[in-house]
Amino acid sequence: MATFAYGRVSTTEQTTENQKLEIQAAGYTIDFWFADEGVSGSTQASQRPQFSKMLDKIRDGERLVVTKLDRLGRDAQDVGATIKALAARRIEVIVLQLGKLDLTSPAGKLMLTMLAAMAEMERDLLIERTQAGLARAKAEGKTLGRPSKTTPAMRMEVQAKYAEGRTITELAKEYSLSRGSIHNLLKPGSVDP
Repeated sequence: MATFAYGRVSTTEQTTENQKLEIQAAGYTIDFWFADEGVSGSTQASQRPQFSKMLDKIRDGERLVVTKLDRLGRDAQDVGATIKALAARRIEVIVLQLGKLDLTSPAGKLMLTMLAAMAEMERDLLIERTQAGLARAKAEGKTLGRPSKTTPAMRMEVQAKYAEGRTITELAKEYSLSRGSIHNLLKPGSVDP
């Protein structure tokens, strides 16, 4: 059984060499090394060039070793799909960060499910905290969002000049606004572009 190892770093200034050394230090002899350098973690695993090449080369029943869970995907859903696809091919997936746990084993699947649930809960809590902060700011009378590009007087001027026959393009140039912003100002009840 061959051992495949995969590493990824987000910028070209970084190197995957430390990941490779960490895998070797854990006692694995790397038969095939694949690394994506300068590839963001937000890129789905299947869209990464070297990860895709590795998936084409790795055979059923072999082993894949990575240093951290996030090397396998951009989020819990992507990681889960990647693990599921590898498990279907009976590929053993070892993540050193989790203590050499094979994520395709029953215990590994349980751990992955718990990690995904924790990540989802943390995301939900973050959204909840953000919403609470926005509500508090509104209650304190703070203006949220982008600052207005126009004043009430300017909006009235634009509307009056348009009523006099000026075109949207002329008004956009005069006020340094986009045509869409001028168009929005001319809508009944508009407040700001």
